Amino acid sequence: MNKNIKFAVVGFGHIGKRHSKIVLEHPEAELCAIVDIDEGKLAEAPSLGITDVASFQNIDQFLAANMNDIDVVCICTPNYLHAPIALKALEEKYHVVIEKPMAMTKLECEKVVFKSLNVSRNVFVVKQNRYSPPSKWLKEVVDKGHLGNIELVQINCYWNRDDRYYKKTKTWKGLLKEDGGTLFTQFSHFIDIMYWIFGDVKDIQAKFFNFTHQESTEFEDSGLVNFEFINGGLGCINFSTACWGQNMESSITVVGETGSIKIGGQYMNEVEYCHVENYEMPELEPTNPPNDYGPYKGSAANHHYIIQNVVDTLKGRSSIDTNALEGLKVVDIIERIYEHRDLNKIMKKKAKKEKAEV
Repeated sequence: MNKNIKFAVVGFGHIGKRHSKIVLEHPEAELCAIVDIDEGKLAEAPSLGITDVASFQNIDQFLAANMNDIDVVCICTPNYLHAPIALKALEEKYHVVIEKPMAMTKLECEKVVFKSLNVSRNVFVVKQNRYSPPSKWLKEVVDKGHLGNIELVQINCYWNRDDRYYKKTKTWKGLLKEDGGTLFTQFSHFIDIMYWIFGDVKDIQAKFFNFTHQESTEFEDSGLVNFEFINGGLGCINFSTACWGQNMESSITVVGETGSIKIGGQYMNEVEYCHVENYEMPELEPTNPPNDYGPYKGSAANHHYIIQNVVDTLKGRSSIDTNALEGLKVVDIIERIYEHRDLNKIMKKKAKKEKAEV
């Protein structure tokens, strides 16, 4: 394929604008359309250097335009719309790039996988933390057996998401059916890193609590999760978005038979400890900074690697770095963790809040 790869971006918020900018600057890609229900967001396009691009207010309007020369649809919408929009785009035989999470349930993911196979189109799932040098290095260390048998893996994710994130935006964020919870929206990237390196989990036990978001979310902001790895070893995930003021830490600690490693920093971006038998740690490339959303920050700004992988795959130079089945597995793990939620308690709280508002 010698022609440029042509993209449409659905959802023109922070991440949609980032997708658009990267596509716009790529020498082998073209941005042909942007889609958002908010006319104000679409009106910002020229100030971002995005001109001569078709704009639409919803996915149906875009699909009705029959822009058959477009190759890829990037889905950067709220979580609950990822799977429905992916299914519509696949039906029209577009390849799709889906921001995390791939969907809200494993069943939705399975429908996307089935449709992609049925129409012979690719599904790329955004898991940009895989491209960070410390993550790539840790996977190589584990895959080559430098740590021997894995005994313990601990993931700590302590972030800030306060009223600047929830109440100020007054959108889907914080709603159980539309957001899904902190493991979907904030920390699915780190569950993906865990799965990518160490495999699937079993015997999950979990506890959750909502410390500081009772008025802004319908779900918990913190949790402690324990499990076993199918491949051997114990694991845990400790997470919270109740940190005051700013993000504190995203880290992974690995204790193995012949060594121990900790990758830390605010975004799992620094190797803090490496003591491994008969192994000398190499010098790693610098880690890209986090995505900056003003009052709060997200994971590493690695989206350009994803767009490059899309271009390379469609041009036959590479294969998909994170495919639909891997995206499905991350959703499956989160869904199994959240089976330990007290949904009755959550729904009673929601009903009480709605009654008070009336």
